[in-house]
Amino acid sequence: MKKLACALGALLMATGMASAEDLKIGLVVTLSGPPAVLGKQIEDGFKLAIDDKDGKLGGLDTELFVVDSELKPDVALTRVKGLLERDQVDFVVGTVFSNVLGAIFKPVTRSETFLISPNAGPSTLAGRNCNPYFFSTSYQNNQNFETLGKHAKEQGIKSVFMMTPNYQAGRDAVEGFKKYYDGEITNEVYTPLGHQDFSAEIAQMSDSGAEALFTFMPGGMGVRFVKQFRESGLADKMTFLSAFTVDEATLPAQKEAALGFFGATNWAPSMDLPQSKKFVADFEAKYGYIPGGFAMQAYDAALLIDSAVRAVGGDLSDKEALRKALEAADFESLRGDFAFNNNHFPIQDFYLLRVDQRDDGKFWTVVDKKVFDDHTDSFAAECKM
Repeated sequence: MKKLACALGALLMATGMASAEDLKIGLVVTLSGPPAVLGKQIEDGFKLAIDDKDGKLGGLDTELFVVDSELKPDVALTRVKGLLERDQVDFVVGTVFSNVLGAIFKPVTRSETFLISPNAGPSTLAGRNCNPYFFSTSYQNNQNFETLGKHAKEQGIKSVFMMTPNYQAGRDAVEGFKKYYDGEITNEVYTPLGHQDFSAEIAQMSDSGAEALFTFMPGGMGVRFVKQFRESGLADKMTFLSAFTVDEATLPAQKEAALGFFGATNWAPSMDLPQSKKFVADFEAKYGYIPGGFAMQAYDAALLIDSAVRAVGGDLSDKEALRKALEAADFESLRGDFAFNNNHFPIQDFYLLRVDQRDDGKFWTVVDKKVFDDHTDSFAAECKM
């Protein structure tokens, strides 16, 4: 009996040690309703990176807990508390939308758990509210829109009609575009988040006489709007400039309606980089669709965690060492150049993208031109870290 008890004790100790050496990650994304396509890209991109590392990030067996925010801040808050208290995750990765990120930011960072955003990048978290426990593998929201504003100015576009959803990322979009564009803004329209019928807004665009439309309509909103805009005939009269309105998340539904429209961001699946080409091929083979920036940034988030955990030899208890390892960003980003600024947002290139059709009939975005080289966000100076 003594020998059996010792054997059981040894087994329990071994099991406990193995469990302690596991890496637990909570992934908070929107997987309900029309925006679910965005959350699915993030989930698939992150899972592909874990698969590519044989189930081990930083050399540790990795357990992923995926929760649906339902695009409801209160739901996200409840579920992230479960990740922290019940599942005791080592990292939280999320979210898709800035308002949801705002809801989970304080409970995650106050628990001294590292929070990594694979998409949402509100201005408030890049500046005065920057935090040593928060990192972004995407961008500061304004940067994509600054890219479009700079392009519009360089093209000599004299007047622009602006339309975005009425929440933090939408307001960031407007401010970002205006930073570089100095022409006439004929109107600024803010729609409810989740808006579906754009007939009234399209009538305003038609009456505005603007040369170009600037819009940010992510997910299902973008699908509905692009189809209605094309059907209205305005596509032949106004230059279409957008971010997150025509991308790999929306193009499978938009198809020809989005052809030739412009977007802007930090990467396109058509980019000619070896690591990027392999990622796109592997992603399509596994999931059956073309990855967009959401998936790319999630894959990079997993690579970032892998590099940091590996750098500290799997010791997750030393928060300071782990933070420095994250700041080093010692991994090969799918987008090429990548480094963290003082506020833990990336320094990276930004491109004007154009919707094109591949030889196999699928639609994707291609790089039209580089607009910014090693671009830093506008709020880093306000960060006191």
